[in-house]
Amino acid sequence: MSARTYLLTVGAFTIGTSGYIVSGVLPAVSHELNVSHATAGQLLTAFAIAYAISSPLLAALTGRWERRTLLVAALAVSAAGNLLAAFAPNYPLLLVARVVSALGAAVFTPGATLVATVLTPPDQRGRAVALVFGGLTFSLVLGVPAGNLLGEPLGYRGVFGLIAGVTALAAVAVRIGLPRVEAPPVVALRERFAPAADRRVITVLVLTVLACLAVFSVFNYIAPLLTATAHVDGLAISLLLVAYGVGGVFGNWAGGRMTDRFETRRVLIVLFSAFTVVLATLPLTMTTVPGAAIALFLWGALTWSANPPIQAWLIEPAPENSGLLLSLNASAIYLGVGLSGVVGGLVISRVGLLPLAPIAAVLSVVALVLVVFALRPQEPKALVVVSPSSGSLAKQ
Repeated sequence: MSARTYLLTVGAFTIGTSGYIVSGVLPAVSHELNVSHATAGQLLTAFAIAYAISSPLLAALTGRWERRTLLVAALAVSAAGNLLAAFAPNYPLLLVARVVSALGAAVFTPGATLVATVLTPPDQRGRAVALVFGGLTFSLVLGVPAGNLLGEPLGYRGVFGLIAGVTALAAVAVRIGLPRVEAPPVVALRERFAPAADRRVITVLVLTVLACLAVFSVFNYIAPLLTATAHVDGLAISLLLVAYGVGGVFGNWAGGRMTDRFETRRVLIVLFSAFTVVLATLPLTMTTVPGAAIALFLWGALTWSANPPIQAWLIEPAPENSGLLLSLNASAIYLGVGLSGVVGGLVISRVGLLPLAPIAAVLSVVALVLVVFALRPQEPKALVVVSPSSGSLAKQ
């Protein structure tokens, strides 16, 4: 894999850290701004909903932009949002800062995925997508645990200031290290959104929402769940979250290789079947620290290994509109994340904490049924090539 793809991965890492680290700094936000934990938790919801709404709209509005310029601008906006968060004197302004950060993330993630496919030979594109998303999963390895550890000594302002600086450096690196990648040919707005009406595209987007609901309705409450099952807290929880993140990094790598080698739908059937079993049995497997570490590693690996095949499946109907399709999938991811806090909270308030994972597994079963029955068998994978004159994607 080329150094350019690794550079995109670094950018994805900064974007992922910007989003995920909120979970780690919630106690600091609550203490410094004198708001409840529930109110502080809405910072994650605001980020997720802003991302979900803005991603396809911004993909359409920036369709004519040269891709390197677009990525640099997205990182700059994300850095500005985090810098605003570092200086936010009150909760409303901090909420605005999170929305600004989400706008940059909503542009960068699908844009970086598309550029990675343009700069990579066809037989390596699954691995390239996996590598870019590996930056997001590696942010789980460091982001949430780092926020948990740094939130108290640095305060939330120090943490967001640190992220702003790292993101600005990533913008400079992308500007220097990436070549120009021209935008795809300009098409009318109605034509640009036409692929979103494809039955397979709609189904994959629904699949993404269900998968993220199943994952994050549990992950949002993983700390109290670990306390209830494995009887741990503090540093032990941070270390166990690292096991989940390491599993996610491994899963992205494995998912990319499986996508390049096997038929996509079969890969997803296997992954969702195993994921459902692991999720449903979490209250039983996380009763000891070693058991929790193994369970979290497997959970992270199975969760994030689904990203490359889902992305590859999504863009097959219209690879020439892959930028829009990837942005729609990013919106579906964050829509699921945004709804997961509500769903998880309702489950906990009605039936308690321990049944949360088995109930979330039901959503995974629905996703599995969708993969098995709702989609026709795939046609052979389309060959996506790069036009030498424009750098745009074409289908053969």
